[in-house]
Amino acid sequence: MNINKQLRGKYLVLTIEDKDANLSNSSSFKELVVNEIESGSIHLIISFEQVKYIDSSFLGALVAILKNLVQKNGSLKLVELNSDIINLFELTRLDKIFDLRASVETALD
Repeated sequence: MNINKQLRGKYLVLTIEDKDANLSNSSSFKELVVNEIESGSIHLIISFEQVKYIDSSFLGALVAILKNLVQKNGSLKLVELNSDIINLFELTRLDKIFDLRASVETALD
């Protein structure tokens, strides 16, 4: 999975550069993010700007990442989700668990 990493203040911004976030890349994504958390990055912003599709296995990876961060008093903000992905979060009620923001800038405020 192609991910761009950028440090913005206390936040590590991870931008997913693939169009699909699915079973084929969910475990490698989770492993990469958990490694970042173990290295001390506990405030994360994940950008879905280029992602068009997300499946349940990737949602599971996000839940595992959030659980890991909560144990470390960290934070996770998901930004730049398209309307289909936002609808998926609403249908699964994950919009009540995750902090969804419009952009990296609004997440930083």
